[in-house]
Amino acid sequence: MTTSKKNLRTCEKGYNYYKSSDCPTCPVCEQERKSDTGFLSLLSAPARRALENNGVTSLQQLSTYSEKEILKFHGMGPASLPKLRDALETGGLSFKD
Repeated sequence: MTTSKKNLRTCEKGYNYYKSSDCPTCPVCEQERKSDTGFLSLLSAPARRALENNGVTSLQQLSTYSEKEILKFHGMGPASLPKLRDALETGGLSFKD
């Protein structure tokens, strides 16, 4: 098995970090962006970004999508669906049929 070489990068805010992929996301900036409250705080960073990049930042917005539509978002995986279902249910909402 080969190990990918990690490259030193600097983000727009000046943080240095190493990445072996082409992903431009700075881990320090990503951690600073993470909310401590709300349903988005329950998700992994890729799943959270998938929703945010598609304009879904509230449970009301989430309830306008079906589970199949959510799974089509780049970065969203099936492991996030139970967390999203629970959050919707707590808010008295559900996914679109």
